[in-house]
Amino acid sequence: MTEPVNAPSTPPPADIGQLLGADRPPAWWRRPTPWIILALLLAGGAALWWWSGRQAERQAPVYVTTPVERGDITLTVTANGTLKPTRSVAVGSELSGTVNRVLVDVNDQVTKGQVMVELDRSKFQDTVNRSRAALVAAQAALTQNEATVREARATLGRYEEVARLSGGRVPSATELDTARATLARAIANADNTRAQVTQARATLSTDETNLSKASIRAPIDGVVLARSVDPGNAVAASLQAVTLFTVGEDLHHLTLEASVDEADVGSVQKGQAASFTVSAYPSRHYPAQVDRVSYGSTTTNNVVTYTTNLNVDNADLSLRPGMTATATITATERKSVLLVPNTALRFTPASTQADQPQAAE
Repeated sequence: MTEPVNAPSTPPPADIGQLLGADRPPAWWRRPTPWIILALLLAGGAALWWWSGRQAERQAPVYVTTPVERGDITLTVTANGTLKPTRSVAVGSELSGTVNRVLVDVNDQVTKGQVMVELDRSKFQDTVNRSRAALVAAQAALTQNEATVREARATLGRYEEVARLSGGRVPSATELDTARATLARAIANADNTRAQVTQARATLSTDETNLSKASIRAPIDGVVLARSVDPGNAVAASLQAVTLFTVGEDLHHLTLEASVDEADVGSVQKGQAASFTVSAYPSRHYPAQVDRVSYGSTTTNNVVTYTTNLNVDNADLSLRPGMTATATITATERKSVLLVPNTALRFTPASTQADQPQAAE
């Protein structure tokens, strides 16, 4: 019996990718990761180079040169304030009454002694009439009492003459005593009446003064700045006089009351020149001069200031009381001196700042 012969086995066909070598890993230069790492290293190196350059620039000092020249240098002090009249008077009434007439208004020029307002004079006139009548009555009583004194003195004189001629027999001692007492009473009555006349005369003078005060007059030459009264108003005078008008003295000269900070007050002295501006004319600089620096201080919100008065010439009347102003006071001035920039006096090396100790936390 013949046994079958086994045929040789044939290997299965290989994959085409394997045959072409596609399954092998790519070369390193074909991979993205190395290139990404290289790009990051280059970027980091560039950043480090740029930062090092900047640090070198910062540490290296930069010098600025400025030519030294001669010129004028001025130290000034700035302060804010308000314009006021050199003298301002509140015109009031010492009497109570009803306003009859108002003869002036705001902005009117007034002269000293000019009548500004009149109160109703009827009750004051009645009081004067009563006082005058009382004075006349007292004077009449004084005349009568003085006549009584003369009569009593004459009677006593006759009694004494009769007693001398009669050797004291007549009149009797009682009659003499009565005559002396009558004269003494007449003299006392005359003295009392004389005092009443003086009192009546003083009362009349007071009432006449009150009558004159019913016409309220301007105390100074000036301009009416404010008015707070109209005809028919009742004026009630108490311990404090009621203000009816405010009169400012000649407005051709004003005072600027400026508040100088305590840090600058040591540089401000009487007689120093100054200039100021107001909001109404921002481009115009008005001249002024320091007249007084107050020793008393004013504290507002923990800020200490000193009131400084400046004399202002207002010849054209462009300035008005109450305007706010910004003043520049010339505290120190030097002519034709060497000028050095302030930056040259404030330079601090960077190394000095770095060496300063840090504050303990």
